[in-house]
Amino acid sequence: MSEPSGEWQRLDPRMLLVLPVRELVRFLPVLLAIFVAGTASGRTDWWHGLGIAIPVGLGLLRYLTTFFRITATRVELRRGLLNRHLLSTPLDRVRTVDLTASPTHRVLGLTTVRIGTGTASTDDEDHLDLDGLPVERARELRAELLHLATADAAAGTTPERDDRLVVRFDPAWVRFAPFTSTGLALAAGAVGVAVQAVNTLGGFQRLDTQGLAEDASGWSVWLALPLALVGLLVVVTALAVGGYVVTNWAFSLTHAGPEGHGAWHLRRGLLTTRETSLDDERVSGVRLAQPLGLRVARGARVSAIVTGLDREESGSALLAPPCPRAVATDVAAEVLRTDAPLSAALVDHGPAARRRRYTRALVPTAVVVAAVAVLVGLDLLPGWWLVVVVLLPAAVLLAGDRAAALGHALVDGHLVARSGSLDRRHEALATRGVIGWNLRASWFQRRAGLTTLVATTAGGPQAVTVLDVPLDVAVALAHDAQPDLVSQFLDGPPLVSPETIATAT
Repeated sequence: MSEPSGEWQRLDPRMLLVLPVRELVRFLPVLLAIFVAGTASGRTDWWHGLGIAIPVGLGLLRYLTTFFRITATRVELRRGLLNRHLLSTPLDRVRTVDLTASPTHRVLGLTTVRIGTGTASTDDEDHLDLDGLPVERARELRAELLHLATADAAAGTTPERDDRLVVRFDPAWVRFAPFTSTGLALAAGAVGVAVQAVNTLGGFQRLDTQGLAEDASGWSVWLALPLALVGLLVVVTALAVGGYVVTNWAFSLTHAGPEGHGAWHLRRGLLTTRETSLDDERVSGVRLAQPLGLRVARGARVSAIVTGLDREESGSALLAPPCPRAVATDVAAEVLRTDAPLSAALVDHGPAARRRRYTRALVPTAVVVAAVAVLVGLDLLPGWWLVVVVLLPAAVLLAGDRAAALGHALVDGHLVARSGSLDRRHEALATRGVIGWNLRASWFQRRAGLTTLVATTAGGPQAVTVLDVPLDVAVALAHDAQPDLVSQFLDGPPLVSPETIATAT
């Protein structure tokens, strides 16, 4: 492993083949406008040459003005000529390292290194992206940034070792794709693009709406509606499976280095490959997500709770895509180094919390049903609107499922919380990663003697939330998890409200 030189370095020269083409694609609308203007003025060759030269020159300039360096304490990226932009972060702020290679990068043997630092900025210019580096150099840099070389030396091993395989992609997992929201999102995007294209080409102006209405009047509703639903289901399923395969093909999760001092490596992708590395010291827990569709299919997905990782970088914390629940649970146990937090019985939150689940589900639903009934009675709505009455039993089922899911525990040094129905989450957070406890309660929660306990982690918005827990139980839970941190806030007058303990840091 080479030591950080501290000298400014350029990106790989092969990026001279990528950046100009990328700028040409970005300037494509402008180039089309130049083509039209040049043709109209009779200066076709001159205008076209100018239109191509500008983005190519910008691509070359981007390469010539981009530098990076790694010192013993910092990683820095400098780019720009007139508007100089310098990004710098301490090495101890590095949370994740992602290696992403588009098809073009893969052909050239390059990859993009994205260094996750927990920044709250959503501007791409504020992200530490080294685009691009040779694959081997990128992997060496990843090891440097995650201190794997130091961990190897401390463990008496050499950097050239095989990673321990935890789980590998199984093609049978694609059966879980239709039970996720990916297909609906892709279908909505495809419909949006199609509508925009038709509108741009003037298709709606030429559309014979009256003729379509006359043709549709002869259709049987009992035949057309099922056919439309089946067609929609087929399209959504195909898109979901395609998106799942493109994103997660060749997925593998491995661990490198000694336990507790190494890193988790995830690799996936069919066209664009992505390699993500998470430092062991930054991983404080796991989150097992089971949306309703995946629960029906007995599936789940699991992600890591990483201290300092921003929500915009949540994709970097993925540990396993939608897969069998048993596989997801095994992966979570590997990361936690124990299966007790996810298999232990949870503490029930009591009758007040259960009543709150039913109240929140049934009251809004009853208001909607009553409003529809009144409008139908006044002949302001057709009678078939009364079908909304089926929402009442659905709300009862939803409330019962949410009540059954509610629970928490403190097991093997981990705070465990479970909640939700449509999007159920089972989370386990190591108490060593908790830096603060928040107790907050709405007016309705205070009337019921309940509060929401939030365990926060360092340097980022990630947290574990225990919903609707009795106040005394919440305080006792926080105290049992971290007596030294919480006890100082319990001295003095008795605790009478959630506001007495706001945030312990």
